[in-house]
Amino acid sequence: MRRSVTGHRCRTTAAVALVCAITVTAQGAAFGVPTPEPQPDRPTSLGEVRKKLDLLYHEAEVATDAYNAAEEKTEEQSTRVTALAEDVAKGEKRLEELKSRAGAAARAQYRSGGLPPEAHLFLSDDPQQVLNDVSLARQVQQGTTGLLVALTTTQKDLRGKAKDASDQLRKLEASRKAKANAQTKIEERISAAEKLESKLKKEELERLLAMERETGAEAQSTWLSSGIIKDIKREASAQGEKAIAYASLQIGKPYEWGAEGPNSFDCSGLTSEAWAAAKRPIPRTSQEQWRQLARIDINDMRPGDLIIYQRDASHVGMYIGDGSIVHAPRPGRNVTVADAGSMHILGVVRPDK
Repeated sequence: MRRSVTGHRCRTTAAVALVCAITVTAQGAAFGVPTPEPQPDRPTSLGEVRKKLDLLYHEAEVATDAYNAAEEKTEEQSTRVTALAEDVAKGEKRLEELKSRAGAAARAQYRSGGLPPEAHLFLSDDPQQVLNDVSLARQVQQGTTGLLVALTTTQKDLRGKAKDASDQLRKLEASRKAKANAQTKIEERISAAEKLESKLKKEELERLLAMERETGAEAQSTWLSSGIIKDIKREASAQGEKAIAYASLQIGKPYEWGAEGPNSFDCSGLTSEAWAAAKRPIPRTSQEQWRQLARIDINDMRPGDLIIYQRDASHVGMYIGDGSIVHAPRPGRNVTVADAGSMHILGVVRPDK
């Protein structure tokens, strides 16, 4: 029986507590007592912060590659549109000249009355002159035929160029839109990353940087322990040395998305400009560098070659020997020398093969 009473009291106490809680909540709502605002999802540890930052900066780098590709297409298409516009203008001028000549020929034929040569011969007092005129008329007729052919050809060519120009304008507009969309995405991701970092204390930022270095060092150690560097004994080519010299001179300059010097660089801006300085133009973006340049087995790598990183080829650095690269890391960082194996390696390409 006592056990039953105790249980009853416990249930009663719980019920009273529940009623009180409901009453307080209701009063709080009625009298405007502030309730905690829902907090946005945010990392709860430095490890999660680092993962979030890595994701944001990676997405920004992917968008930067898209921006650079769209910018390159925009420049090419703009040049093409300008050239086509000049061709169309020349074609229109040529067409007007041909129309003028065709009109003059038609008016001359009208003034002659359109009589056949036999009639002119019969009516003329100077048959020989008529025969000479007939010969000249045939030449004029042949010239008129050629004029009409030229007129038709020019009209057809002009229509083709006008259509080509219209198509290029549509492509140009699409490239400009893709460029603007990529720029928006870059700015959003970088802004989100900077906002996240701004909430960290100085000690947390230092610890975050230390974690980044530790992770990179572990990856480098694993890469080196495979013995791969022992097999890499090759020297840079003459052009490779020039590319390395250029890239090395940029150490300390800030990363800036879409930049290709001289005061700031993004990753592929640095490598493309370095090889341009070596008189060997290469594609502007890391993805196109991976797609178009000759791929090299990592055991055959030599200084000056480009190491492409991440599975989507979104980052690139230049190998300078001794297991190191020079690269432009990400927003907020400067061009620097780093361990070649500190990031996921997709492959190696050689610009001067």
